[in-house]
This record gives sequence, structure tokens and C-alpha cells, in this order.
Amino acid sequence: MPVSVPSTQPRNERQLVFTSSQAARYVGVSLATVRRWTDAGHIDCYRTPGGQRRFSRAQLDEFIASMQRPGAAADAAALAHRDAKVA
Repeated sequence: MPVSVPSTQPRNERQLVFTSSQAARYVGVSLATVRRWTDAGHIDCYRTPGGQRRFSRAQLDEFIASMQRPGAAADAAALAHRDAKVA
């Protein structure tokens, strides 16, 4: 009988696919912000046959890395300010 060995990595380190809520927690923003950013094309996602957003860990890591590039902080502040006005 095979024995499963629990991973020492946190769940989000092992996880390959995230829901919108999980992606929001992973990136550190609200669910509404993730929805706005995907609708605006800032974060890539794919849709399930039922229309729900799904994110790969690679997509989220790519987005996080893009926000850490020089000049990205100003872009993020402008996005957050604009999103706050819309909401």
C-alpha cells in the first residue's frame, strides 16, 4: 500500500490553479480588485465552461514580478486610485 508523504511546502506553494478569491489572497488585494484587474487585462486568467475565472500560479507570479519592476509602483498606485474612484 503506497504511503503518502505530506509536503513541507505551504498549500499555495504547491497549488497550480487558483480561484479568484484564492488569487486575491495570494496577491494581497481584494476580490473586487482581482476582478477589475482581470477585466482590464492586467492579470491573465482563463475561464471555466461555467464562466468562472481561474489563475495559474505562474500567471500570478508573473503579475507580481511585473509590479516589482522599476516604475511599477507608480503604475500600481495609479491603478488603485482609479479603481477606488470606480468602486
